[in-house]
Amino acid sequence: MEASDEEDDDWFGSRFNDGVNEEEEEEGFVFYDDDVKDEEGFASDFYKAGSDWSCLVEEEDEEVVVSSEKKKKMKQSNLFQIWGLQESSPDTTKKMKQTDLFQIWGLQKPSPFTSPASTSAKKTNTSLGKRRRDSLFSNDSPRPCPFYKKLPGTPFTVDAFRYGCVQGCSAYFLTHFHADHYIGLSKAWSHGPIYCSSLTSRLLRLSLSVNPSFIHPLELDVEYSINGIKVTLIEANHCPGAALIHFRLIDGTCYLHTGDFRASKQMQTHPLLYNQRVHVLYLDTTYCNPRYKFPSKEDVLSYVVRITKDFLRKQPKTLIVVGSYSIGKECVYLAISKALGVKIYANASRRRILQSFGWDDISKNLCTDGKTTCLHVLPMSSLKVERLDEHLKNYREQYGAVLAFRPTGWTYSEKIGEHLDLIKPTSRGKITIYGVPYSEHSSFTELREFVQFLRPDKIIPTVNNANAENREKMQSCFKEWLRR
Repeated sequence: MEASDEEDDDWFGSRFNDGVNEEEEEEGFVFYDDDVKDEEGFASDFYKAGSDWSCLVEEEDEEVVVSSEKKKKMKQSNLFQIWGLQESSPDTTKKMKQTDLFQIWGLQKPSPFTSPASTSAKKTNTSLGKRRRDSLFSNDSPRPCPFYKKLPGTPFTVDAFRYGCVQGCSAYFLTHFHADHYIGLSKAWSHGPIYCSSLTSRLLRLSLSVNPSFIHPLELDVEYSINGIKVTLIEANHCPGAALIHFRLIDGTCYLHTGDFRASKQMQTHPLLYNQRVHVLYLDTTYCNPRYKFPSKEDVLSYVVRITKDFLRKQPKTLIVVGSYSIGKECVYLAISKALGVKIYANASRRRILQSFGWDDISKNLCTDGKTTCLHVLPMSSLKVERLDEHLKNYREQYGAVLAFRPTGWTYSEKIGEHLDLIKPTSRGKITIYGVPYSEHSSFTELREFVQFLRPDKIIPTVNNANAENREKMQSCFKEWLRR
C-alpha cells in the first residue's frame, strides 16, 4: 500500500500496519504498535492490553465510554442496539465506569493490573516489537475472553485459546492454524477439548506438540453433534485447513463463524448456507474498507507466472523466490512450479509442514537442495533487498539475479486496482521484488456480496473492532448492504 494512499484514505484502522518492520510479521499478521493514534484512551488501547478493559481508562476518564455530542461519536446506547444487548438506564450510563461493561455484557470482571500500554512511551521501536511478541504469546496472565469470541446459548468459544480456561466453556474451536488464532495453545494445554479441521489437528501436533487427547479433528462438510449442538466445518478459502464453522442450536438458531476467509461464489452453493437462515454472522472484517477491491486469485497467479517467464527469457540465470507464512500462499509457488516444470525448495521445517498437508502436488515437488531448483520459498519477512542479496550469495555459482514475489493483500493499491501490469517492482542491483495483491481474505466487494447473499439478522465483526468509530462505520456498511 502506498503512503499517499494511506494519507488520503484512513477510513479504517487495521490489525496490520503497512509500514511495520517485517521482523514483527509472523503467520500472516502484524503485532500491534503501542503508539496507535486512531483514537486515544479506551479504543486505541483495546488491542494493546488484550481485552482486559478494566485497565484501559483512568478514573478521571470514566465517562470516555459515553461519546460527546461535540465529537459526534457513537453513543454507548447505540452499541447496545448494534450488539443486541439490553440498554442500561440513562442515569447508569452517565456515571458508568469502564469496568461496569463486564457486568452489562455478562462477563467475569478481572482483577486490575497495570496496563502494558502505560509504559510504552519509554520504549524504542525495537523493544516494543519484542515486548509485543513476548506478551502476545505468553500464557502467564490469561485475560478475560471478549464477548465476540463466545457463542451465546452455547458452552463454546472460537479462537479464544490465549484466555486460558474460559468460565463456562466446555469446547474450544480453532478456525485455522495462524498464530493470531491459536495463541495460547501449547503442549501444556489442558483446559478442554479442541475442535478443528483434520489438517489443522495435524499441525497442532506437529508444530505445537499439543496433547492429542485434547484434539478432536472434524472433517469438512460432515455434521457433528457436540453438546447437543449441530456443528459443520465448511472450506474457508483461506490457508490450508481453514474452515468456516456453522453452528445450529437446539432451538434452531444458526451461527456462522468465518474465522479468516475469502468469500467465493462456491460458498453460495453450500446447502447449509443457501438452504438455512444464518441468524448471527461472525465476520472476518480485515478488509472491510471500500478501498479494497482485489483482483481474483486466478488473475494474480496468471500475472505472477507471466512476469516470471518474461524475466527468465531476459535473464535465464535467475533465482525465483516466493514469500510465505508458515502456511498460506502455497498456490503462488505451486503455479510457478507447474508453469516452469521445476521443483520447490524449502527448509526442513517448512517441508515437514507442507508434507503434513497430504497434497500430492506439493509433496512430490519438494526438494531438499536449493542448488537443484530455481524456485525457493522463504518467510515473508525475508522479502527484503538485503536478505535476498545474502540468500543469492549462497547460490552465486548457479544464479546471477533474484526475482521475488511478496503475495499479500496489503500490497494492493487503489491506483492499480485490477490493472496488474501497472505494478512497479522494487529493484536494486541484482534484486527485483514484486508486491502482488494475492489475498486470502475477502475484499470489501466480496464481503458485501457474501453478506447480501446470507442476509443474517446480526453481524459481529471480528477484526478492526477496537474503537467505536470503526464499529460504527462497519455497522453502517452492514445496514446499507442489507437494505438492498
